[in-house]
Amino acid sequence: MKILVVEDDKRLSRFIARVLVEEGFTVDACLNGADAARQASAVRYDAIVLDWMLPDRDGLSVCRELRQSGNDVPVLMLTARGEVREKVVGLEAGADDYMVKPFDVEELVARVNALLRRASGHAKLRCGPIEIDRVARQVRCDGALVELTTREFALLLHLVYHQGKVVTRSELLSRVWETNFDPSSNFVEVHVSRLRDKLGPAAPLLETVRGMGYRLRAGDAP
Repeated sequence: MKILVVEDDKRLSRFIARVLVEEGFTVDACLNGADAARQASAVRYDAIVLDWMLPDRDGLSVCRELRQSGNDVPVLMLTARGEVREKVVGLEAGADDYMVKPFDVEELVARVNALLRRASGHAKLRCGPIEIDRVARQVRCDGALVELTTREFALLLHLVYHQGKVVTRSELLSRVWETNFDPSSNFVEVHVSRLRDKLGPAAPLLETVRGMGYRLRAGDAP
C-alpha cells in the first residue's frame, strides 16, 4: 500500500517514512505543499500523512484542494497545535484524522491502519477479472484467490495503478523494489514471468511492450 508523507522537517520525514516502510508500506515524501498537491493528483495513494505547517502553503489548503478536486484519499493531519478549535478546522478542511506532535510511533501506525480500514471502498481496485483488496492484501482472479509474494503483490498493484499505460523497467525497479539493478540483468523479467504464471487466465492482460516495458491492459482477458 502506498503512503505519501508531507513533512518539511527532513529528519522527521525520513523517520516517519522508515517506520511506515518497516510496516510494509511503500512511501513517497514531499517537503512542501505545492509538491504534495501535484504528487497527490498524479498518483493514487492509499493515505496521506500531511503536516499542517509547510514552508510554502499550509496543509489545510492542500487538503481543501484535494477534496475540491474530488480526491477522497484518507488524510492524517499532523500539527503542533493541540487546541480543540484547531482540530475542528483541520477536520472541516477535509482531514480524516488528526495527530498532535510529538506523537507516539505506534499510535501513528495504528491511526494510518484505521484510516485504511475505514476507507473500504477506496481500498479495492479492479482490472478486468483481477480484483485487489489493498487492506486485506489479497488478489482474486475471476473470484479465485491468487497467492502472491509481497513483491509480486507490489508489482501487480503498481501495474494496476497505471493500467493501460506502459511502465518502464527502471520505474518498476525504483517504485516496487526502491533500488537500481544492473540494466543488463533480467531481474524484472523473472518477476513479471512469475506473476503471469500466477494470474492464470488473466495473464494475457500483462503485456510486454518491446524496448519499453510492460503494460497491464484494462478489460477482460481474451
